[in-house]
Amino acid sequence: MAVPVRADAARIAPVEFISAEHAASFIEANCLHDGPVGQVGLEIEAHCFDVTDPLRRPGWDELSEAIAAVPTLPGGSRITVEPGGAVELSGPPAAASPVAIAALMADREVLRTEFGRRGLGLVLLGADPVRPTQRINPGPRYRAMEQFFAASGTAAPGAAMMTSTASVQVNLDAGPRDGWAQRVRLAHALGPTMIAVTANSPMLGGQFTGWKSSRQRVWGQLDSARCGPVLGADGDDPASDWARYALRAPVMLVNSPDSVPVTNWVPFADWADGRAVLGGRRPTEADLEYHLTTLFPPVRPRRWLEIRYLDSVPDALWPAVVFTLTTLLDDPDAAAIATEATAPVATAWDRAARIGLGDLRLQESAITCVSAAAERAPAELAESMGLLLRSVQEGRCPADDFSDWVVGHGIASAVSQLVKGEL
Repeated sequence: MAVPVRADAARIAPVEFISAEHAASFIEANCLHDGPVGQVGLEIEAHCFDVTDPLRRPGWDELSEAIAAVPTLPGGSRITVEPGGAVELSGPPAAASPVAIAALMADREVLRTEFGRRGLGLVLLGADPVRPTQRINPGPRYRAMEQFFAASGTAAPGAAMMTSTASVQVNLDAGPRDGWAQRVRLAHALGPTMIAVTANSPMLGGQFTGWKSSRQRVWGQLDSARCGPVLGADGDDPASDWARYALRAPVMLVNSPDSVPVTNWVPFADWADGRAVLGGRRPTEADLEYHLTTLFPPVRPRRWLEIRYLDSVPDALWPAVVFTLTTLLDDPDAAAIATEATAPVATAWDRAARIGLGDLRLQESAITCVSAAAERAPAELAESMGLLLRSVQEGRCPADDFSDWVVGHGIASAVSQLVKGEL
């Protein structure tokens, strides 16, 4: 006679990996989804300021109350709060970039209106220009991350990354399996050009840093095993490249069940092979999935491609930036143009962040790439695309505009006007 299975009987102890090779196979099988391109998901982070006192950082309870009062968002975005109080809108996947852009624009307007009613401004800059780093999100994950960065000797850039930076993130389908290598290579090759185009963080902690994208500089100061580009020597097998990267990266946190920092250097491969023991056991699939969320390369495979290298840029520009990046990856003809244009600057990550479009080769690549996208833009994006194209033709990025305001009006006045929406 069959014995009825109780609901909790299936909750057997999760299967642990028996080796690093076992974990690598899991990563390779699950990191990218084979299918058509077309869907676009967008995320945008905005620093939250007190309109009357831009040096004050709104607290957790204040932000929670403001978010609770936001009406239903028409585009269906989810609202979350970053460790330093930046407010993020994450839109659901849309059928095409113009649809995703329109939905996020509508949601951002609703969010800004409610926050503005409470005397709070949501500012699109790649880095907080004036306030010192401070975590206000009490989540245990972020508390543990602070401890990890402190133990690894990167407390200052870790704190800046967590609490003072903001980005526009673009999520795209991985595409058909036979095109993964070319698509992932291009997503990386576009990085320096798009960093130069969107650089919008010339200040950090009340000072000019000498970099157009201080946000990218901060990421560069963190461990390259966790934050550097994923691609291997040839980039012909992105799934294997990601598996190799993930297994070499040190474990940051272990859920047991709360987030516990790992304060010594333990590559995930050592945990999977049993050379190191964390949490009294070898890792499970859940441990590996969690480990992957603590890796922050500029292009991260998450079954789709998560493109993370864009600074947060003003409302007038980000729709054009999103359309440009999406078109250059999803439109075959535009992708061919971008592949050729970006080849000379495909690895110029630091140069792009430091001098932006002041580098003539990066400017040439940017003009070619943005022009290709502008030719394909729908009418509703013509104004934003025109503004972006003029900027790159003049060799200017958003950081230049903000810097000019600071030099001309002083940092206090510039930030105040920005928070009030007057810039």
